[in-house]
Amino acid sequence: MVSRRFMVGLYVTALVALADQLSKWFVLRHMGDVEKTQAVTSWFNLVLVWNKGVTFGLLNHTGHAAMLWILIGVAVAILLLLGRWLYRTESLLVAVALGGIMGGAVGNVADRLRHGAVVDFLDFHYQSWHWYAFNVGDAAIVAGVALLLLDGVVRGK
Repeated sequence: MVSRRFMVGLYVTALVALADQLSKWFVLRHMGDVEKTQAVTSWFNLVLVWNKGVTFGLLNHTGHAAMLWILIGVAVAILLLLGRWLYRTESLLVAVALGGIMGGAVGNVADRLRHGAVVDFLDFHYQSWHWYAFNVGDAAIVAGVALLLLDGVVRGK
């Protein structure tokens, strides 16, 4: 019998992956597929960045043809391990956190399969200082990790 927590985690995974892919579809539809910037407020831009690497653009310029498949393979392996953790968790907070992480990973793997790179488009900045561009899936991954850390602090694990 599958637990309620496992199902909640799967629903969160699906919701995050769907929100991630819909937001990327919207950006690509309205901005095209050429890297550019569109100012929204004095502290936020929509940008289009094709991230062929990992977090913060690391490994973005390796140029190695196998890098795409290596990154996809690593992401799938991590998804399987997180899925096992989700199946075994007894905490609803951990299930939601893992769902967010897994949903973000699924969205980014889908990008790599469809485009050969991850679509990043959220650009928050203060004057000339810009944080790295990211997407909805990336935000869900960070929020999920934060929830796991919070759970560890609260439950002492």
